[in-house]
Formats: sequence, structure tokens, C-alpha cells
Amino acid sequence: MGHLLSKNGNRGNRLKKRKRKLLKRKKRNCFLQGPCMLCFIVHGNSGSLDDDQLENSASKLAERYAALSSPEDCAKFLLSPRELAIWEGQGKGLLSAVPAKLIGPQALFRTAATPACEYSEMVCKRKCAEMQRCGPCKQPRCALQEVMENGGGAGDASASHCHLPLCPLPSSSSSSSSPSSSSSSEGVSGVGLQTDSVESPGSTGSTSATPQSPSPTCPHALADTPGDTADNSSINHLPSSILLRVLSHLSVKERCLCASLVCKYWRDLCLDFQFWKQIDLSGLQQVTDDLLVKISSWRQNVTEINISDCRNVQDLGVCSLASHCPGLLKYTAYRCKQLSDLSLITIATHCPLLQKAHVGNQDKLTDEALKKLGECCPELRDVHFGQCYNISDAGMVALAQGCPKLQRIYMQENKLVTDKSVRAFAEHCPELQFVGFMGCSVTSLGVIHLTRLKNLSSLDLRHISELNNETVMEVVRQCRSLSSLNLCLNWSINDRCVEIIAKEGRSLKELYLVSCKITDYALIAIGQYSTTIETVDAGWCMEITDQGATQIAKSSKSLRYLGLMRCDKVNEETVERLVQQYPHIVFSTVMQDCKRTLERAYQMGWNPNNSTAS
Repeated sequence: MGHLLSKNGNRGNRLKKRKRKLLKRKKRNCFLQGPCMLCFIVHGNSGSLDDDQLENSASKLAERYAALSSPEDCAKFLLSPRELAIWEGQGKGLLSAVPAKLIGPQALFRTAATPACEYSEMVCKRKCAEMQRCGPCKQPRCALQEVMENGGGAGDASASHCHLPLCPLPSSSSSSSSPSSSSSSEGVSGVGLQTDSVESPGSTGSTSATPQSPSPTCPHALADTPGDTADNSSINHLPSSILLRVLSHLSVKERCLCASLVCKYWRDLCLDFQFWKQIDLSGLQQVTDDLLVKISSWRQNVTEINISDCRNVQDLGVCSLASHCPGLLKYTAYRCKQLSDLSLITIATHCPLLQKAHVGNQDKLTDEALKKLGECCPELRDVHFGQCYNISDAGMVALAQGCPKLQRIYMQENKLVTDKSVRAFAEHCPELQFVGFMGCSVTSLGVIHLTRLKNLSSLDLRHISELNNETVMEVVRQCRSLSSLNLCLNWSINDRCVEIIAKEGRSLKELYLVSCKITDYALIAIGQYSTTIETVDAGWCMEITDQGATQIAKSSKSLRYLGLMRCDKVNEETVERLVQQYPHIVFSTVMQDCKRTLERAYQMGWNPNNSTAS
């Protein structure tokens, strides 16, 4: 019994609520509590009209509508139900008679700064079923409709049929000037119709004619759907070309072990062919033959690979990669002592377009590999065989004869390489630009052949046991394009040779004279005769004093770097004075280098108080 009574009690409360809502509905004098877009059509006293009359009446109604300033004025021109039925009976939608020029682009309503709490009041409260003749809005439902549908009240059933984008309208001058409208007890905010050509009386032209930008409070102005704002902020919405560009700044290890594990889309991006054209695996001890086999099996467009310091890679992996990647152009494998001739021979056989082969410090490499390169790789341009102690003149001569396009050749401590190799490269490779024979068994008899190389720009003759001054001077005279000359560790180089170099080296910019037999006269000659030399390294030249360092800094206008490391006769006070006097020159001494190192450490955030002793 109590249960039934409680139901009856709830029923009574529901009836009371419905009555209250009906009373509130009767108080409403318009579709909205202010001039709305529908009032533009419905306000008027005319009955059934023709098409031309409809358009004329709509234009007249527009002018009258623009003059409305309050809901009370709006209520005076409501159509009767019979007139409204006649209007609809002709097959005309309520919005079909609106002139196109009076409808703003893309949406009928524009955003106004209306508080969120008033959204529920700005809802069509009449029978919106009569609006079904209008085509449904193709825009996504705005958040306002969800508030109306979930907010309860008498408008729940009707709001579900309304297809108009129910965003608040921009406030007009007429509504803002009406105190009764802005301060209504029901929370009414004035709204105005945006038009292109119709100006409301009493309002400024800029307010009526200039379209107002949507307010941030309008859901349509922010996103098409409620979830679009969050989704569009995702990095995955960027074009794939931009994402590929971002991922290109990562190393192979970062792409494989980090980025590719984010999602399937990123995995596919990380497997893009452009990332596997140039593969740098240097220093990764996890790299084995199996990895190279897998790479070669699903990526056959590799053009460059670097496996330097990969101690677990054997000939099998390199051979598999070479056999599947015929377009390989650059091959780098420094300090891979476990590799033999088989790797380089396979690369030469299967990769005829090879242009670069840097295989320094491979003890097992012999002349057989170089002969195969000379036989199969005519496009070779850059080779490095430093510290490959089993290479001799036989392999070097075969390489020079088979690769006439060579531009760079670097040898280091190859004791089996003699003047015969130097002569072969000078004769068969006229395009050579960089030549280095550091510590090889080369003498002046071989170096003199380098005068044939008119394109020679960099020459490294460090630690050549039998190199005389006349040969060096002749090379400088003949090679007019020479810009860098390294004569370090050659005790035969004296002041007279340096003077000729300064006079004849018209294109020379770098001159390295570490541990040469020079004095202050050499530095003074450089400052006096050379107008192009920018870098001079005279470290470990014990005869250089303060006078030479001061004179070259004072007289040379092109000097930018002066190396004075372990020049014990140069006082540190003199160097400090030169640093202050010539700030455009970098002076290299033990103390100055330490200061620069500390400055860089401080710039990177190093703090000596927080550092721990190692």
C-alpha cells in the first residue's frame, strides 16, 4: 500500500512539473526568447501569397525584422496558425522564401558571447515537426544540441528533430541598447541577423555589413565534431612526408628500437625505403650477419652502408648484402679486422657502380681485393686503405689503371707502398684532388710526379722520411689549385721552403708545420708574403719565440688560426696579450685550449661544485 501511495505521490509531482512547464511555454512569445531567424519568416499578417509576392514580402519582413529591438516587439507580428498552415500548404519551407543574400555563408547563425548556462534557454520551443520540410543540416551536430537533448525539460522531444545549427548569434547594437532585453529575468541575450546588404536602422554600418568572426565559444568554430579538436592535435595527422622528415633526424638505432615500436603506422614509416638507402650501423656490436641478411632480403635499394667497428659482422653478411644490393655506391668498414678479401671482392663483383670504398685498418686485406676493384669498379672515386699492411704496389697500380676517375686516395703507414704507386696514380688518375701518403715508403722521386695533377687541392705528406725542400717547392709552384698542405713530422722542411710556399701558394689556405725545422723567420715570411693562408700550425717547433708569433699576428691579414702548442719559447703572457689585441685569431696553446674547453663546459651547464671526482 505504501508502495502504491509513493507511486501516486510521484505521479502528482510529475503532473505539477508538467503544468509548470506548460505555463512557462505559454509565456514564451517567440520561437526563441529574442528575435530569431525563424521570426524573420513567421512575423507578418499576410496570408496565402504567390512566389513573387513571397519574395517581396520576405524582403519587407527582413527590413521590419531588422528594426525589432525586443521580444515584445517581435510578438506583435506573429502569424496566426491558419496563416502559417496556408504558407506551409503551398509546399514552401519556412526557410525557402529567405533571400539568399540575407543568409550568411556556411551557417545561418553566428556565434555570440553567450554564457553556457543560457544555451538551454535558446532552444526552439514550438513544434519543430513543422520544420521537417527543410533539408537536414549536413554539418555535424553541435555540442549545443547534445546539451538540449540531455538537459531535459519540455524541449527534449522537439530538439531532437531540429536540424539547424543552434549556435548563439552575434549581439547587435539594438539588443545591447535595450536594457529590458539584456537584463531579462529569463536570461535573454540580444541577437541580430547577419546580412550583407541590409542595414538595420539606428545601427552603425560596420555592425550590420561587416561579418563577425565566430567566437571561441561556438563548437562549430572550433571543430567539426566534439572529438576532432583532440584528434587533430595528434602528430599522426601530419602529412606522411613531414613525419618522414622528422624521423630522418633519428639514428638507425633510435628508429628501430624506439620509434618503430610506437604504433603500426610509425613502424611502416620507419620501414620506408628512404631510411634504408643510407644505413649507418657503425659501432653497434648488436649487428651480426643475420641482420645484414634480413636487411638485404627486404631492402634491395641500399646505396650506402657503414659497418665500422662492428666486430660481429663476418664475410657472410657483407656478401649477402652485396649480392642483393647491386646499386651500392658507398661502402665503409673501418677497423673490421675480421673481414677478409672475400667481402671486398664480392662487393666489387656485384656492385659495379661503387664510388667509395673506405676499408682502413683491415689486416687481412691484400692486393687481390684491390685488383678486383680495379677490374670491376671503373666508377670508383674515393678510396681509403690506411693501415692495411698487406697492400703493396701491385694492388695499387692495378687500382690506378682500372679506376681513372679517382679523386681521393689516402694511404697511411702502408710500408709496402712506394714511389711506384705514386707515379701510377699521377699518370692514370688525372682527376685526383686529394692525395695522402702519410708514413708510406715514399720519397721525393715519387712525390715529384704529383706536379702533373692540375686539380690537386689537398696534399698530405706527413712523416715522409726522404722528402727534400726542392720537391715541395716545385709541387707548390706547379699545383696552382693547392689549398691545403700538410708537412708535419718532416725535419727537412726549413725556413727557405716555407718562404717559397708563402710566395708561390696563391690558393693555399692551410699550412701544417708541426715538428718541422723552422724558426721565427718562417712565421714572419708567412705574414709578409701570403695573403690567403688562414691556418698555420707550428706546434712543437722549439725555435719559435714571442717575436715570430707577434709578427705573424700583426702583419697577416688573412690569418685566423695559429697553433703554438708546446712552443716553449713563447711566453703565455705574450699569448694573452695577442688574444686581447687580435680577437679574430685563435691562438692554440695548452693554457688557451684549456680555457676554451672550460668555457664550452660552462656553456653546456657544467658546474664544478656539482661534479664528482672520477
